[in-house]
Amino acid sequence: MGKKDNQRQEPAFDTAPEVRVEAADRPGEPAAPSPARPRRKRKSRAKAKKPRRSFAGRLVYWMLVLGLWGAIGATGTIVWVAAHLPPIQSLEIPPRPPSIQILDVNLKPLATRGDQAGAVLALKDLPPYLPKAFLAIEDRRFYGHYGVDPMGVARAVYANVTRRGISQGASTITQQLAKNLFLTQERTFHRKMQEFLLALWLERKFSKTEILELYLNRVYFGSGAWGIEQAAQRYFGKSARQVSLAEAAMLAGLVKSPSKLAPTRNLDGANQRAQIVLNAMEEGGFINPIAARAAMAKPPRIVAQSASGAANYAADWVMDALNDQLGRIEEDIVVVTTLDTRLEAGAEKALTDLLNAKGDKAGVGQGALVAMTPDGAVRALVGGRNYAESQFNRAVSARRQPGSAFKPFVYLTAIENGLTPDTMRDDKPIKIKGWQPENYHHEYFGPVPLQKALALSLNTVSVRLTMEFSPMAVIRTAHRLGISSKLEPNASIALGTSEVSVLELVGAYAPFANGGYAVMPHVIERVSNSSGKVLYAHNPQALGRIVDPAHIAAMNTMMRDTLTIGTAHNAQLPGHPAAGKTGTSQDFRDAWFVGYTANLVTGVWLGNDDSSPTKKVTGGGLPVEIWSRFMREAHQGVASAELPGAGGGFFSSLTNFASSAPPRPSAPVANTPPPDPGRDNSLDGWLINRLFGSR
Repeated sequence: MGKKDNQRQEPAFDTAPEVRVEAADRPGEPAAPSPARPRRKRKSRAKAKKPRRSFAGRLVYWMLVLGLWGAIGATGTIVWVAAHLPPIQSLEIPPRPPSIQILDVNLKPLATRGDQAGAVLALKDLPPYLPKAFLAIEDRRFYGHYGVDPMGVARAVYANVTRRGISQGASTITQQLAKNLFLTQERTFHRKMQEFLLALWLERKFSKTEILELYLNRVYFGSGAWGIEQAAQRYFGKSARQVSLAEAAMLAGLVKSPSKLAPTRNLDGANQRAQIVLNAMEEGGFINPIAARAAMAKPPRIVAQSASGAANYAADWVMDALNDQLGRIEEDIVVVTTLDTRLEAGAEKALTDLLNAKGDKAGVGQGALVAMTPDGAVRALVGGRNYAESQFNRAVSARRQPGSAFKPFVYLTAIENGLTPDTMRDDKPIKIKGWQPENYHHEYFGPVPLQKALALSLNTVSVRLTMEFSPMAVIRTAHRLGISSKLEPNASIALGTSEVSVLELVGAYAPFANGGYAVMPHVIERVSNSSGKVLYAHNPQALGRIVDPAHIAAMNTMMRDTLTIGTAHNAQLPGHPAAGKTGTSQDFRDAWFVGYTANLVTGVWLGNDDSSPTKKVTGGGLPVEIWSRFMREAHQGVASAELPGAGGGFFSSLTNFASSAPPRPSAPVANTPPPDPGRDNSLDGWLINRLFGSR
């Protein structure tokens, strides 16, 4: 090749097309976006980006995460609960019910329960409709679950949420058995979880037949009856092998609330519950409609109990209180109560003697009496005229209109709102939305002081005070003092038209006798087993002051006049300052007197079980006579004591007034005399006027 050929030829770019090398094609250099093709590069990067998860996908993801953590938490909870389960003990039915010795406050025998042994019965020994009654009302899916019924739980949760309250339960028969065998009556989440686990354990260990037999032979039926055989003997006087369909339905209905529905004390409630059971049996296909109608048409007959005497009313109440406190009792125990056998016998004699002598003539068939100390310890309780004829406890379970015996709560509301016993209010006809209450004798006194109005039980003044401060204010006062029954917020509450029990009304009067402190009526002091180990002891707790001493002084002064110049002027209790209030409901259906000293608060009710009118019996008549007979005997050998704030107690009350908040002035009332400008109209001023005569 020649020299010319060896010469280097430089390329010329002015005529050839432009050539560019991409950075990605250059070895050892990072790629950079080309300015000539930016759109294509962004498009390439967009294609490489991961797609975003949809909302549904994210929802499923988090549900799985939460579900996983929930499962971990549930597993941990189950493991923890299982580690704290009580020891599994023998499930053998005891050869006899435990013996329960009930003693009075002085350790004297009062009654015995549990001596009648209830035989253990197999399902094959029972009429087929008897266990079916329990399945229909307590656990219709018993043979389809493994101890816990998820469908039942879901149904109960739905019902409780939609009705905004606890309207349904979901415990299966197996769960109820687990609770009765191993657990307490405590209602907590921890105990419920233990119940679930023990129910599953029972289902693995026993057959359905064995579980149902254990349940029927161990469940509580009220009035101290444990097991189906003892309950049938107690209520119907026959073996459970021989009960009728109607009797079976009643027994099945009792287990929901044995203390309240026991037919010996609440026959109407037991019959109503039995009707519900029969309807459930028909709906579940356990019986046909013809059998259901026939059973409904012939309710069971409750036999008279072999034991007699009013102490059995108190003993039945003690048994129910034991069930609430301890649940299933597995061993012989001794129960020391607050009751006094001497006072119990005196209360029974005072009530029955007078009813036997005057009851028929007065149109009074029944009565009840409750006596308790000012701190709530029940000393005597009589639930009816004759325990052998009727075991219904009218002192605890019956609710009747208290009439004017409710008025102290009206007057206390007025006193707490600034009025005094000397405050004047008009006693004249009044009409509220067509309702026109009248005084008992249809006579009116015009302007009267509250002290006289309460002593004479003037209805128009009580209604005026109620409307002045509102029915709800009166109801709040009554509930604060211990009334637990539902009270209707209307004008007639002033005259005691809402029903209460004797026990709760007497308990609500106790603060007047103890100086204004709240009490909780109780009957059990101590429970111990045969070896002396204390299983339960009443722990008196200070519930606190609920009424100011000055207001107690005013109320005791006014209610003391009821026994001197008022409707209870026939009450006789020489040497012992006493106060109280009579009550008579509409059409003379109920007659009451609740009176008290500094030592004892006692209430008496007379009437008829069917609420038929008496022959114009008033609270100031037979109830006052019974009260006087009982209280005179009860106070024999007891030192006289002034009521709180009354008599000499006024001086001690004065020291409390300085720290009391000034009372709120009362609302003006039409036709009420104006206050005397030269006189102190406050409660403090009233007391000073009473003491020193400064008018």
